[in-house]
Amino acid sequence: MAQAIVQNAPAGAVTARPPVAAAPPDTIDRRKLIAFFCMVFGMFMAILDIQVVSASLSEIQAGLSATPDQVAWVQTSYLIAEVIMIPLSGILSRAFSTRYLFAASCAGFTIASFLCSQATTLDQMIVFRALQGFIGGAMIPTVFASAYTIFPRSKMPVITPVIGLVATLGPTIGPTVGGYLTEMFSWHWLFLINIIPGILVTVATWNLVDFDEPDFSILETFDWTGLIGMAAFLGALEYTLEEGPQNNWFSDATITLTATVSAVGALVFFWQAFRSKHPIVDLSAFLNRNFWTGSMLSFVMGIGLYGLTFLYPVYLARVRGYDSLQIGETMFVSGLTMFVSAPIVGRLITRMDPRLMIAIGFAGFSLGTYMASFMTKDWDFWELLVPQLLRGGSLMLCMVPINNLSLGTMPPAKIKNASGIYNLTRNLGGAVGLAMINTMINNRLDLHLQRLHDDFNWSRPIAVQRLAAMTQAFASKGSDAHLAAIKQMMLLVRQQATVMSLADVFYALTWLFLSLILLVPLMKRPKLGGAPAGGGH
Repeated sequence: MAQAIVQNAPAGAVTARPPVAAAPPDTIDRRKLIAFFCMVFGMFMAILDIQVVSASLSEIQAGLSATPDQVAWVQTSYLIAEVIMIPLSGILSRAFSTRYLFAASCAGFTIASFLCSQATTLDQMIVFRALQGFIGGAMIPTVFASAYTIFPRSKMPVITPVIGLVATLGPTIGPTVGGYLTEMFSWHWLFLINIIPGILVTVATWNLVDFDEPDFSILETFDWTGLIGMAAFLGALEYTLEEGPQNNWFSDATITLTATVSAVGALVFFWQAFRSKHPIVDLSAFLNRNFWTGSMLSFVMGIGLYGLTFLYPVYLARVRGYDSLQIGETMFVSGLTMFVSAPIVGRLITRMDPRLMIAIGFAGFSLGTYMASFMTKDWDFWELLVPQLLRGGSLMLCMVPINNLSLGTMPPAKIKNASGIYNLTRNLGGAVGLAMINTMINNRLDLHLQRLHDDFNWSRPIAVQRLAAMTQAFASKGSDAHLAAIKQMMLLVRQQATVMSLADVFYALTWLFLSLILLVPLMKRPKLGGAPAGGGH
């Protein structure tokens, strides 16, 4: 029939092609789905490596002959480099396409991981970790952006729980994975474990990802001044937040310098962002009410994600005396809860107002931290169980709907840029939260030590009896019993002061999480539809 029409058409006439059956709007292309999950695994590696070394820094320190202060740079260098790449990934993804950027990012991350495993000096390790964080940092926002551009909006309840699970599970189980690898093999395997998965993800991404096309014309107007300003702003800020608490903030000349560099960099970056026709990061995403509200919620969620991942190990190590492996086993409860709750949250988001889910999530956060504010030196796995269950479930209840409300309402052309900014807020929230938590622990520890010393009276019968019993116990060991007993008593006082300071931090976080519920009504609920969440361009 079509051939007959063509034959009978007048010369020079434009003939219409027979209609091609369009794919149903609610179907998910299998090739894209496989490609996406390969990318998700790459993102998991990048997020996992933020915390995977945290439980094994002492082993790395011994292997590289470094001091405790120096070895901290193994983690700090990664964070500084990553926080610069995350917002930069938006413009790079548009210029080079998702395929080229992600494949290059994963390949570079894999090579840097191998170099880290072969490092023989601290300087080498710091350089390789910075490369690993900078190159791998592009994978995280690229996955978020891809989720909202290649899948139908109606499939978001299936896709976004996967992203939320990976984004929250990585930092949570990082210390556990690191502890096991170091215990069973050596610290080198913290990095070697990335090699084979990294190669597979790179090959799969190169062959399967075809979501968009590169636009190299963007590079012709690349804002180098804005990039320098952003790098100085975020890099120096990350250093200030990481090192400030233990260096007494602005009483340290280096902290004052980096804070000044960050402030100047911020001025340059924001000046370029508002005056340049092609800024390095387009801040117009903040004109969307859901986006700026969601970014604020994501910022505080970063405190819950990274701050609590830090607080519980501090208690278990300093008070309970656990090693890295025991800490990882105790903390695994939160990760298991996230894994179990992810599909439940995916179902709930189709049946419940996502704003209500966010409110319940932050209420769960606050309940868990409120329970933890009553901790004593005798708390163990079972006493920490319910607070950790609440943390794991609340993270998923918050993460998935915040992602949907923040990025799901953005225009397709702005999603890549918005994804970089959005992921940056979560990481900055974690950095600011850790700085606040460390500062508060130090200040409250000094306060409680002073109060306990003031209240401690050697003439009190209970103190005399306790000291006599401890002296007698040490006498059997042939040491200076009285001096050893006094030293042990002081350690007990410090232990109690540590518990009290941690309880104060948990109590402060309770009110922080509760206050975030007031922001939730400002968000608008997007309409679910069958159309794709965004275009491929």
